[in-house]
Amino acid sequence: MRASDHRRVEASPPADPAAMVDARYARFTVLTSRLLRLEFAADERFEDRPSRSFWHRRQPVLGFDVSRNGDVVEIRTEHLRLHYDSRLGFTRDGLQVTLLESGLVWHYGDHDNGNLGGTARTLDKSDGPIPLDPGLLSTAGWTVVDDSQAPVLEGGWIAARGNRTDSLDLHFFGYGRDFSACLRDFRQVSGAVPLIPRWALGNWWSRYWPYRQDELLDLLRTFRAHDLPLSVCIIDMDWHITRTGNASRGWTGYTWNRELFPDHRALLAELHALGLKTALNLHPADGVWPHEDAYPAMVRRLGGDPATGEPVAFDITDPAFVLAYFEVLHHPLEAEGVDFWWMDWQQGRRTPLSGLDPLWWLNHLHFLDLGRQPAKRSFAFSRWGGLGSHRYPIGFSGDTVVSWRSLAFQVHFTATAANVAFGWWSHDIGGHMDGIEDPELYARWLQFGVFSPILRLHSTQNPFHERRPWGWDAQTFAVARAAMQLRHAFIPYLYSMAWREHQGGGTLLRPMYHLHPEAPAAYACPGQYAFGSELIVAPFTSPRDPDTRLSRQVVWLPDGDWYDFFSGQHYAGATWHSLPGGLDEIPVFARAGAIVALADSSGEELAASTVGNPRALCVHVFPGADNCFELYEDDGESSHYRHGAQAVMPLRQEWSGSALRLRIGPVRGDPGVLPGARGYTLVFHAIDAPGQTTATCDGVRLPVDTHYDDTNGTLTVRLPPAAPGSIVEVTLEGSSGSLQRHDDATRPLLAKLLKAFRCGSEAKRGLSLRLDEILADFEALGAYRTALTDTQLRAFLEVLVGAGVHVCENSGEAFAVVWNNREDQRASVRWAIENRRTWDPQRRFRQEHGPAPRFARYPLAVAAGDGPVSLTLAYGSLLTLSTRRGGGPPESAPVSIA
Repeated sequence: MRASDHRRVEASPPADPAAMVDARYARFTVLTSRLLRLEFAADERFEDRPSRSFWHRRQPVLGFDVSRNGDVVEIRTEHLRLHYDSRLGFTRDGLQVTLLESGLVWHYGDHDNGNLGGTARTLDKSDGPIPLDPGLLSTAGWTVVDDSQAPVLEGGWIAARGNRTDSLDLHFFGYGRDFSACLRDFRQVSGAVPLIPRWALGNWWSRYWPYRQDELLDLLRTFRAHDLPLSVCIIDMDWHITRTGNASRGWTGYTWNRELFPDHRALLAELHALGLKTALNLHPADGVWPHEDAYPAMVRRLGGDPATGEPVAFDITDPAFVLAYFEVLHHPLEAEGVDFWWMDWQQGRRTPLSGLDPLWWLNHLHFLDLGRQPAKRSFAFSRWGGLGSHRYPIGFSGDTVVSWRSLAFQVHFTATAANVAFGWWSHDIGGHMDGIEDPELYARWLQFGVFSPILRLHSTQNPFHERRPWGWDAQTFAVARAAMQLRHAFIPYLYSMAWREHQGGGTLLRPMYHLHPEAPAAYACPGQYAFGSELIVAPFTSPRDPDTRLSRQVVWLPDGDWYDFFSGQHYAGATWHSLPGGLDEIPVFARAGAIVALADSSGEELAASTVGNPRALCVHVFPGADNCFELYEDDGESSHYRHGAQAVMPLRQEWSGSALRLRIGPVRGDPGVLPGARGYTLVFHAIDAPGQTTATCDGVRLPVDTHYDDTNGTLTVRLPPAAPGSIVEVTLEGSSGSLQRHDDATRPLLAKLLKAFRCGSEAKRGLSLRLDEILADFEALGAYRTALTDTQLRAFLEVLVGAGVHVCENSGEAFAVVWNNREDQRASVRWAIENRRTWDPQRRFRQEHGPAPRFARYPLAVAAGDGPVSLTLAYGSLLTLSTRRGGGPPESAPVSIA
């Protein structure tokens, strides 16, 4: 069967013959100067059809050299040299690739010990780190993807390669540390990341719960009454009949439960009237049983007799079944108002087609089917189906345990998925099941949700799992409402990043080593990530300390100037920072020159769940560098943007030190997708009061409404609405010298700590009065040693000295980061590990001790058979921090490292 038009993918699988080099039993294809396809076939029958992961092998032919010497073939590109001896074949001695820049040589069969990880199919039942599948990036400088068993597409349908054990299909990525180029080339060969619908970037409500129709509508109206914006409502599996009266398990269903939803058409219409898109939960594995309304039509469509009562088996490899699956079961429900489907995987990993995992193929078909009409943009909501799944956003990560460890790992997990170009993860915000419900954990999870790809509140069917913001205490509710409103304010920025990714840029969340691959510190900070082009986010993922009454997060900021996004506080780059924070704070940092365009939250749009192109923008501007941010907009949900129905608004900052000029517009593209006029509130952070502020629109002077806050150096400028085609310029001129403020963060952080500490007021006053003395010599804190607890003293010293230690846990890895920004010799470190697998005294014990380095990473994981590993950091004689793993208590006195 050939696929229908809307299920036919645009692919260019056969490479240009000029890019191929044949050798005995082998074929090599130069896809890019650093990406080679390596094929071996004893019968010399090679594969030209698109595979699951690689669709576009026909790339521009690059200049490369080929030399032959008998049985030896060498291929040299700008970056790689391949050596192949056909007498030895695909063996360690027969096939090697050299990375010319570094001289590193890969031999066939080498193990990739430096792989930085990719992602995983599901976080089901996880409580903290789980192993990740390999990614495309490695500190080794190369990775190899084995595509030998992957199914292929033929005429738009799935096909097996055949049981050929004597063939290999490998892709060699030789990129060194140019990680961005590696991922860019992968997307070029595999396929672009689709542009997701704009409404998907708002807040989602979902809960596994047997809601009644009126109960669900009342709940969603309550969100609006509390000024809590939503854009999506998912109805979990109880939307359909689950008590079937037959042998089916009730997980699969296509018939509305009329006891709970007596008028589902009215329900869907009301949800749309509330501005919500709606999805239904789907577990298709059990097929179609006689209790379904669609059963007779389904059976007849497949040539059967409904009178037999035999269930229709689910077979995603059968073209006739697939056609009926969509046209009989799904399309009628979509015609009634269902916007998309939540593919809640339970199909296993095997199908009648050899080598086919059904999840990838199911995602592929659902993605294409949903976009069969131009008015509806293709997208799916399902688990990760393997390499190439970036073409089918959005991912559902699975049923996590409610715990701080789950939250912390989701930060690392989400960013690391960028290593396989899979950026659009949706987590169960708040956690799914088990664990201990806690208001602080709920608030922190929701704050991470604001700065994650998709914010979807969800939990299992347990009345003691609370996901409604108003179901908690007043403080938690206020923090949750602020977070949900902030998420909707960020939609213009998020959607611009989605467009940027669709055009070939990086994912929304990226590990720090994507941007700074040569910085060792970038590999040692799993609790933070780049959030789009302008920001770094490091959400709080551990509970507040009872003595400091603040949360703690450790952040590495790359070289340059950085600013707290909310306060404008300046932080120096190329350093580590220990950050204390209250429940209403989120560590978010803007780079020098950053421009962040948000929907203006002063209006009523956010509370009304509007996700469209806003009538007013609030633009946050940070000084210190030239920059241009492109705000992308279209209608948000159709495919018309492909034909020019889109607009790009450039916002450009020109920085000279004593002056800052912000230029907005003119719009490129179709202004018809934008509001007829748009107002601007401009917030300039970290600047001194300008001597003069001027604004123009198309060269005509505008009245300027300004307010300057000297406490944090923020200037707010409000401008009248301007047409999309206009050019708006605002110029700030310093009154004397530099316009930029570089207030040191030390005093404000110490003041925050003192105010929050749970300790005697007299001790606080004494510390405050002697702060200058303490800043000059941290050992002056010794006078207050008995007044402060160990954790309070630690918090104070981390800020005062600029030195500290932080324990991190990744997938199967534990390590400690030690930093000493000012290289203070009084901060000392000792690390020791015992290798019990050898009796050689020179190899049995490894240890380091001395002044704490500016930065170091110490492994804490203990291998089987090894003795304990211990680490201590001392601040002179004031305080010693210690941890011990293996061979004894997991942590030991005097002060455990967290």
